[in-house]
Amino acid sequence: MTIIHMLDGQRLVLALNGDLDLTTAKALTAALDELLGHYPLQQVVLDLGEVGFVDSSGLGVILGRYRRLHSAGRELSLVGVRPAVRTVLEVAGIPSIMPVVDARPQPPVTDSASG
Repeated sequence: MTIIHMLDGQRLVLALNGDLDLTTAKALTAALDELLGHYPLQQVVLDLGEVGFVDSSGLGVILGRYRRLHSAGRELSLVGVRPAVRTVLEVAGIPSIMPVVDARPQPPVTDSASG
């Protein structure tokens, strides 16, 4: 599991790559907690576009980060969710407590023409 983090305005975007399961949960939790502590932005986005599998341990990572952020008045949303992962999230009831979006947000279009 790898994490790429980027700042998008006032949002911290954390793009995950790999399976979110028992073998990655502990290290991922530690890495996410470190990033969340380092970047205390109001909105946090987990980009799951490159995550192909989530098990109950992975759900625990997501829910644990949600609880931590929510208790601090911060927001968590999930984007880029693949159909198989969405099914697991829906069965667990995740969409009822946080936003889950299939598509990744598009970067802003800039007008490079000068006139």
